[in-house]
Amino acid sequence: MIVVLTPNPAVDVTYRVAEQSVGITQRVLDVARRPGGKGVNVARVLDAAGVATTSVLPLGGTTGAWTADALQRDGLTVTAVPVAGDTRTTVTVVDDLAHPTMYGEPGPVVTADEWAAVTTAVHDAGAGAAAFVVSGSLPRGTDPRVVDTWVGGAVDAGVLVVADLSGPALLEAASAGATICKPNRDELLDATGARDERTGALDLLARGAGVVVVSAGSAGISAHTRDGVVSVPAVPDVHGNPTGAGDAATAGLVLALTARGSRRPAGVPGPDLLRRSLGSAAAYGAAAVLRPVAGEVDLAAVDRFTSQLDRTGSTA
Repeated sequence: MIVVLTPNPAVDVTYRVAEQSVGITQRVLDVARRPGGKGVNVARVLDAAGVATTSVLPLGGTTGAWTADALQRDGLTVTAVPVAGDTRTTVTVVDDLAHPTMYGEPGPVVTADEWAAVTTAVHDAGAGAAAFVVSGSLPRGTDPRVVDTWVGGAVDAGVLVVADLSGPALLEAASAGATICKPNRDELLDATGARDERTGALDLLARGAGVVVVSAGSAGISAHTRDGVVSVPAVPDVHGNPTGAGDAATAGLVLALTARGSRRPAGVPGPDLLRRSLGSAAAYGAAAVLRPVAGEVDLAAVDRFTSQLDRTGSTA
């Protein structure tokens, strides 16, 4: 079982239009409405792959109640932590020509007592877990030091921790000893102030991260350790909706790290496991692009892309 914390869940609304344009009235061709947030997307992909998850979610208002009910109807296990503010909504506009445009609300203000309840829920859900994943933004006004209580507690319990965060929250996760910090390249450079990927990764490693996995879209995905870098190329010629592809990549990474015979509780994975994990991440990320909404993957494509990457190989 894998525990997934989404600090800032959302109701994701996806509008499909013929062509995105600014300043005009547009007719929406299709609407999809589903629970979202980066961690929710990760949990959905893990569930589709046959892995049990528990999603810990701070939820409030009618949007929060709808989110919990919808996830439970979809068969996911949810630990909902009540908060006073309303759960946010995000709107993504997609067409067949341009990159999607996403409008994300900041989320509710969460009090210190409410965060303490989230921490308790994470601790209770994590007993005996194979991994703990924390993924997504923090709501506005949140002290990023709360990340230390989540990550540090899981590390102390001997659980593998994957942190897909940004900004000060990413730095806190590294300082707390997260097994894997998984920013994209822009998030890494922004959080560390570094000019290049390796320098930024070394900053997180010096703070205490075990491995820094950096996704870079069509440029592939790399794992940085103190000893060097392992890289896997992106799957070529994949077109569709990239929203949620990074979350699917996180799920693919976690699946490989926790596969039977592969798990190293809270320790740094070896080079061979890192290569397999990066290949899994790249395959799942690409397979998500083929689906119309975030949190879904084409599982047949995962197998196809994995075989393709095995033939392509990785670099070290």
